[in-house]
Amino acid sequence: MPEIRVLIVDDDPLVRTALAHFVARDPEIDVIGQAEDGREAIGIVERDRPDVVMMDVQMPEMNGIEATTVIAQRWPDIRVLAVTTLDGSDTVLPMLSAGAAGYLLKDSTAESIVAGVREVHAGGSSLSPRVASMLIKHVRDTEHSGADREALEALTDRETEVLDRLAAGMSNAEIARALIVSEGTVKAHLGRIMSKWHVRDRVQILVTAARAGLVDFR
Repeated sequence: MPEIRVLIVDDDPLVRTALAHFVARDPEIDVIGQAEDGREAIGIVERDRPDVVMMDVQMPEMNGIEATTVIAQRWPDIRVLAVTTLDGSDTVLPMLSAGAAGYLLKDSTAESIVAGVREVHAGGSSLSPRVASMLIKHVRDTEHSGADREALEALTDRETEVLDRLAAGMSNAEIARALIVSEGTVKAHLGRIMSKWHVRDRVQILVTAARAGLVDFR
């Protein structure tokens, strides 16, 4: 029986159909509805309470940033995953600030999109590689605080390896394959990094590491 109930929000019906096809192939994901703009999405969320909302950014009536703000405030347990073609700081940063748990580009592979849904549903974050790099660059360009490195609790060699791959935009599953460990081990490492640095999620790990100059822009 499906465990992850997903709502897909995009103003292009062909995109909605394609995304639904990608994610519904996973036996544990159920696409419970589709919406063509943020306003319609909020109505469906209020009625059906999905677990994950796959949200486009640029839409008529109400855009994805506005809708994500409402959803994050009214239903904080519902996770929003941005899925869009827009990868500029003028959309990525407001979307993440609005409460999106992840940001994937529409040219991501079907596997990456499914992994992203799973990641945010599990309480993590999912970022496309270009988005992760852009976020790191933005933080480092605007907050030159490499001295913060001394204030952070040091990471182990393996935690550093996990951090480097997180900065490359890898999902937990991809990191696990790269390091030849279990996905549970990767989650444990990320959990320890969050605990050491007193942050709440993968995005905040990246921001903290970028501020301290611990990850490189690629």
